[in-house]
Amino acid sequence: MTREFDVDALLTDPSTRIIVCCGSGGVGKTTTAAAMALRAAEQGRHVVVLTIDPARRLAQSMGLTELDNTPRAVADVSGDGSLDAMMLDMKRTFDELVESHSDPQRAQQVLANPFYQALSSSFAGTQEYMAMEKLGQLSHAAQESGQWDLIVVDTPPSRSALDFLDAPERLGSFLDGRFIRLIGGGARGAGRGLGRVLGAGIGLASGAMKKVLGNQLLDDVSTFVQALDSIFGGFRARAEETFRILQEPGTAFVVVAAPEPDAVREASYFVDRLTTEQMPLAGLVLNRVTLPPEHSLSAEEAIVGAERLDREGVHAPTAAVLRLHADTMRTAARQQNIAERFSAAHPTVRQAVVPALADDVHDLEGLREIGEFLSEDLIDRWR
Repeated sequence: MTREFDVDALLTDPSTRIIVCCGSGGVGKTTTAAAMALRAAEQGRHVVVLTIDPARRLAQSMGLTELDNTPRAVADVSGDGSLDAMMLDMKRTFDELVESHSDPQRAQQVLANPFYQALSSSFAGTQEYMAMEKLGQLSHAAQESGQWDLIVVDTPPSRSALDFLDAPERLGSFLDGRFIRLIGGGARGAGRGLGRVLGAGIGLASGAMKKVLGNQLLDDVSTFVQALDSIFGGFRARAEETFRILQEPGTAFVVVAAPEPDAVREASYFVDRLTTEQMPLAGLVLNRVTLPPEHSLSAEEAIVGAERLDREGVHAPTAAVLRLHADTMRTAARQQNIAERFSAAHPTVRQAVVPALADDVHDLEGLREIGEFLSEDLIDRWR
C-alpha cells in the first residue's frame, strides 16, 4: 500500500530548514515550491523561496511585478509568518562573488574581462554552481540573522535539476584543468624555481596556442586565470559546505512529477540519485492527477449505458456525459498504473497527489488551493 506523504508535518516541523523541489520540466515544480512556501508561511514559518527556473511565473502568482537576486516580501500572507521570494540571477551572483572576494580595482578588472563575462553568463554548470552559492548564502544569512527559518528551493527542469550536485566539481575541474593552468602558468611561474626551467616550454606552448586562439583571447583567459587564486580560492570549500548542508537531517528533498511515463521515469532517476548521494528524501508529489468521482460507474458501465441510450434514440446529452465519464475513468486508471509501477520500484517513498485544475495557477488563492490539496490524503481516493 502506498504511504501518505504528510506535507503539513514537513512544513510545520521546526527542524525542517531547507526544502528542495526537483523534477522534470513541465510537471508543476515551480508552482509546488511556491505553494509549499506560502502554506508554511501561513502556518507561522518565516520562509524564503528561491527559484532558478527561467520561467517567471513565480512572481506573477505571488503578486510581485518581478523577481530578482534580492528577496522581496510577499504581501497578503495571513497569520504570523512571512514569505520572501527571489529568482536566481546567475550573472549577478557571480559578480557578487567576485566583488566580495577582491579589492575594487581587481574586481573591476575581472568583471570587465571578456572571458569572465562569457564564463559567468553561459558556461555549462555555472547556473547550477551559482544556485549552490546562493543557497549557501541564504543558509548562512538565516543562521546569522534569524530572518528565515525555512528555505524552499525550486530547481531547473529535467535532469539538470540535480546537476547542482555535480556543478562545483565540474566547474572546479575546468578552472583547475591543465589547459587553463597552462594558459595562465607563464605569467605566474616566471622567475620561480621550476617555473624558470619550464618557462621555455610554456612559452612555446603559448606561442602555439596564440596561433590557434588569437592573442586577445589568450590574453583574456590568462588575465582571468591569474585572478583565480585571490578571488576564487574558496570555490570548492563553499560548494562542499553547501553540499554538506544538503545532506543534513534539516534538509528535505521533494520530487515532483506528473502521472506520465517520462515524468515518472525521471522521478525514479531523482530518487535513485538522491539515495546514492545520501540526500534526505521526504516524498513524491504527483501533480495533475485525474481523480475518479466517488461511488461512480466504471468506464465499462458508462459505455454500456451510452450505447443503450444511442440505440433507443433518447437522451443524447446523457449519453455524451456517460462517454466523458468513461474517458475520465480510463485516464485515472492509466495514471494509477503508471504510479503503481513507481511504487513497486520505490515502496518506501511517501506520496501526495494534487488533482488537475481547470485553470493555471496565477495568484495567491491558486497557490493556497494547491497547498490545501497537498495537505489532504487523496492517495486512497485516487488509488
